[in-house]
Amino acid sequence: MKAVLFDLDGTLIDTAVDFIRIIQQMCRDEQRPVVDAAAIRTQVSEGARAMVKLVYPELEITDEVFLAHRQRFLDTYGANIVVDTELFEGMYPLLEELEAHQIPWGIVTNKPRGLSELLLAALNLTERCAVLVCPEDVSKTKPDPEPMYLAAQKLNLDAKDIIYVGDHPRDIDAGRNADMYTILAAYGYLPVGSRDDLAAWQADAIIHTIPELHQLLKQKITVLSENQGMMG
Repeated sequence: MKAVLFDLDGTLIDTAVDFIRIIQQMCRDEQRPVVDAAAIRTQVSEGARAMVKLVYPELEITDEVFLAHRQRFLDTYGANIVVDTELFEGMYPLLEELEAHQIPWGIVTNKPRGLSELLLAALNLTERCAVLVCPEDVSKTKPDPEPMYLAAQKLNLDAKDIIYVGDHPRDIDAGRNADMYTILAAYGYLPVGSRDDLAAWQADAIIHTIPELHQLLKQKITVLSENQGMMG
């Protein structure tokens, strides 16, 4: 292992709390049934359209009214992107240990760059993140391997020497397609249709907690340190 890449929402950062707050307020404003928080959490990784569809299930996503609601959602989220959002508990010491061993970490996400940069800045992670790849940077997004290869290129590493951690099947598919070591973050926002058979995702490893992830990465760090020592 020479670097670790993370998906953003549901893997590195727990953003669901702010999505829940905004979507439920939209429901109240429109005097519609308030969407359950658990249902919102499962849709976070599907993007703004899926979020707004929870409030307006009867509207087509190409409808001008739907698009207006989507823009209102994005504007509200962008203006209040970190109210309750924070790194998952235990993720700060994990990142610190990677940095202590001079192992760069970065993010490959399908979240728009503008929102991703706002989020990282609000959490004081901008300078610490070695690479950020967003949909605007590539012609094909995850599950295509293009963003993974771009991240590897920016890190000046071979993709096979990188670990990718994600909580959606497209994350694991993208990592596998790029020949990265993939870790399924089962603590994240797993899609309803894919959570019952995690083995079917074909990840190299499945972890259910941040401490499990930390321990697995420590093992990889140890192997790398031993190999470097032998080479020396």
